[in-house]
Amino acid sequence: MSNNKEMSGTPGSVENFVQSGVLLRDRKRRTFKIIVIGDSNVGKTCLTFRFCSGRFPERTEATIGVDFRERRVVIDNEEIMLQLWDTAGQERFRRSMVQHYYRNVHAVVFVYDVTRLSSFESLPQWLDECNRHNLTYNLPRIMVGNKCDCKNKLEVPTNRAQRFADVNNMPLFETSAKDDTECDHVEAIFMTLAHKLKAAKPMMPVNPVEFLPEDMHRAEVLSVGRERNGVSLNSSENSCYC
Repeated sequence: MSNNKEMSGTPGSVENFVQSGVLLRDRKRRTFKIIVIGDSNVGKTCLTFRFCSGRFPERTEATIGVDFRERRVVIDNEEIMLQLWDTAGQERFRRSMVQHYYRNVHAVVFVYDVTRLSSFESLPQWLDECNRHNLTYNLPRIMVGNKCDCKNKLEVPTNRAQRFADVNNMPLFETSAKDDTECDHVEAIFMTLAHKLKAAKPMMPVNPVEFLPEDMHRAEVLSVGRERNGVSLNSSENSCYC
């Protein structure tokens, strides 16, 4: 005797069918992992936040472990998923997960702070780290100078940054995650990568489960507190830490 409950169009069966369709759609959608690297406080988190949410975070704190944000984009009638992975710039916060962070990477964004020369001078070390983890020059790479709204504090001239980018075969972008007039520019930076990745061959989806639970933080598009040594810090409108 057949089970009428199983054969009927109950809400449960419809829900299961819809969930199956969503899983199938997600499985077909191509997912690309883009890692954003650079020294602490160069604005990596703010750049990914700006691209994924369309606004600047009201408050930020130093990344501990790994954060990632996702955004679906449509290119040539194909929907793809961009996963932006942001890791701590300080070695003591990232030592345990570096090998996992560099797995299945499809593109790299190197970020420096145009108002802090030391962050620019650290770029060769970040390039070396990528090379040590077999991220070859075949992968799309771009270089981003952040905080260009702080023109009176400039320490890295554009021509110097451009020479470095040319030597390492990377396009250079200068922008500001904080300045609303630059939001379209931030969009263009990541969409440039999206177009390059979409034109490439199909790639393996990225599985965040590769990371240890204590190192993994899925970043919600929310504002979070900023503190140093356990003391909350208030950001000012003129702050250039972003």
